[in-house]
Amino acid sequence: MELKKLAGGCEYDNCPAVHLTDRGSVIVIGTAVDDQAGLRVGPGEQAVELPLALLEEAVSELGR
Repeated sequence: MELKKLAGGCEYDNCPAVHLTDRGSVIVIGTAVDDQAGLRVGPGEQAVELPLALLEEAVSELGR
């Protein structure tokens, strides 16, 4: 799988980031949400939290 970083400032540290794959999907790295009250998380899934500004940056990058 090939990745293109859309947003995020860290290169090697565990930092929030958004990546576009060559498969037409998005991979996000964020802080795991421990309190998932109200969320339905299926088997093999994990809820992560991202700063809104990071998501806005990623969407803006997709529009270029």
